[in-house]
Amino acid sequence: MEYTHKPVLLHQSLEGLNIRPNGTYLDGTLGRAGHSLEIVKRLTTGRLIAIDRDKAALDAAPARLEGYMDKVTLVRGNFGDLTEVLASLGVSGVDGMLFDLGVSSPQLDDGSRGFSYLQDAPLDMRMDQSAPLTARDVVNGWTQEELKRILWQYGEERYSGPIAAAIVRAREQKPIETTGQLAELIRNAMPGKAKREKQHPAKRSFQAIRIAVNDELGEVERLLSGALDTLNVGGRLAVISFHSLEDRLVKTAYAEWAKGCTCPPDFPVCVCGKTPKVKLVGKRPIVADDEELNANPRSRSAKLRVAEKL
Repeated sequence: MEYTHKPVLLHQSLEGLNIRPNGTYLDGTLGRAGHSLEIVKRLTTGRLIAIDRDKAALDAAPARLEGYMDKVTLVRGNFGDLTEVLASLGVSGVDGMLFDLGVSSPQLDDGSRGFSYLQDAPLDMRMDQSAPLTARDVVNGWTQEELKRILWQYGEERYSGPIAAAIVRAREQKPIETTGQLAELIRNAMPGKAKREKQHPAKRSFQAIRIAVNDELGEVERLLSGALDTLNVGGRLAVISFHSLEDRLVKTAYAEWAKGCTCPPDFPVCVCGKTPKVKLVGKRPIVADDEELNANPRSRSAKLRVAEKL
């Protein structure tokens, strides 16, 4: 199937990375290689390492990056394992990293993957289709309390209680097998005023289940724990997030790295000796401009944060 892919915050990401032609760069979320293509175009003797857990993304990459593959190393894996990935390649450090978090447009557009509440398909939602846990497992196997927790925590779904209860009642009769069944269950569990909202009633719940299936927040935490150690001095870390929980993790990590000193505010002088590890590139997150919002509605919730290692 043909994909139309618009990489989010493309120009802002490239500017944030401050690419050097002979540098080594990592795209931790290859997707359909929109960001990767523009990074590798700017390299001469440099190298791009591109990671993705989705085999479909890696299979499509050589065609997308045709003419540049001599500068590209493709790796199937999770970006949370970036330290191990780079070590396995014999790379001691990189000059820039880009991470475009969340589900990719092709995964959403391919109805058979089970990410979309708009197309009926088997409940799956795995970014890595070799992973053991599916959305069907979560929906049919997790307790009502656990379902309620993830719907509230990961989806900020205010009707998490009634939805979780409806799922459990339905699966007691027969397993919930498809996205269409689940979306209809969610819709019917909500009050009338919620069904009249602009966004689809199942949007928040599907997001929550997808995050749980793919351990997306855990991957972000692992990414942030290893990123600085694998970044060369002067190198930049650029992260695009689409969810408030992801963005909060990134924002908190950046602030901690940039602060340095941990002495109490009333100490007259610093005694801890800690110094900032990064400088923030821009005080506020970078968001899409009107032109991009009109061309690509999926960019509406995107936030880019950039930090440079000191």
